[in-house]
Amino acid sequence: HVQLVESGGGSVQAGGSLRLSCAASGYTVSRLCMGWFRQAPGKEREFVARISVVGTTDTADSVKGRFTISRGNADNTLYLQMNSLKPDDSAMYYCAVRLSSVCYNRAETFEYWGQGTQVTVS
Repeated sequence: HVQLVESGGGSVQAGGSLRLSCAASGYTVSRLCMGWFRQAPGKEREFVARISVVGTTDTADSVKGRFTISRGNADNTLYLQMNSLKPDDSAMYYCAVRLSSVCYNRAETFEYWGQGTQVTVS
């Protein structure tokens, strides 16, 4: 059973940066497809970024060039570096795990989810 705990959210002014972390237990992150998703009030959960078992990454067009997903194999943690933040980036951010070597961008393909961490950009 995989457990995920996000941290690093907070309030920041537009143009600022935050680094989100997702500590995983119960499985080794280097063997998982992992992703970040976000959900703003009244909106559907949307894909932000994901990293495959072999380290291939993909990011949503809306955050491309500003957000970077990475994986710390030594500490079994997933990261999301967010730069040049905009008010539209405000949302609850969730990390997720898919127990497969095949990695998709769709939320419904991920089996385990963290509780989320709030990001507010003003």
